[in-house]
Amino acid sequence: MGDIYEGTTYQPKKSVGALMSRVRVEMLSILDHELAVDKRLAPLELTAAQLIVIANLASADEPKSAADLCKTISYDAGAMTRMLDRLEKKGLIRRHRSQEDRRLMYLELTEEGRAAYPRMREISMGVANRFLRGFSRSEVRQLESLLMRMLENGQGLVTRASA
Repeated sequence: MGDIYEGTTYQPKKSVGALMSRVRVEMLSILDHELAVDKRLAPLELTAAQLIVIANLASADEPKSAADLCKTISYDAGAMTRMLDRLEKKGLIRRHRSQEDRRLMYLELTEEGRAAYPRMREISMGVANRFLRGFSRSEVRQLESLLMRMLENGQGLVTRASA
């Protein structure tokens, strides 16, 4: 198969990457707003970015470190440290040392973090459903599948490009 975009017809503002970026920015902006106005969560002053971290910790099958989170959500290590500091200060996460490697710090949700997460998840799901209004379930599953294929196509491109 040939390239999808060609120099004569390529419109960067209408490209898949630009549209995905716009959708992401809009979803996160609305999620920020919904978290800020929710009666239960507003006092925690949560952001969409913090919700993403909490969701990753809530669904983790094994202990996660800050480095694991940075890789999973493509986040800057310095910014991640500052965000984790804020979440720890809010009492939503805690850090604890690995028993096997004392240099390694694992992250876990506190009782308060676990208690707040279902409401965060509910708000996040509501925002996603609003963006998917008018789509059928099969269209959404197809969209998810296509996006997963794009992610798979992108795996290792940075490594290969610099080689």
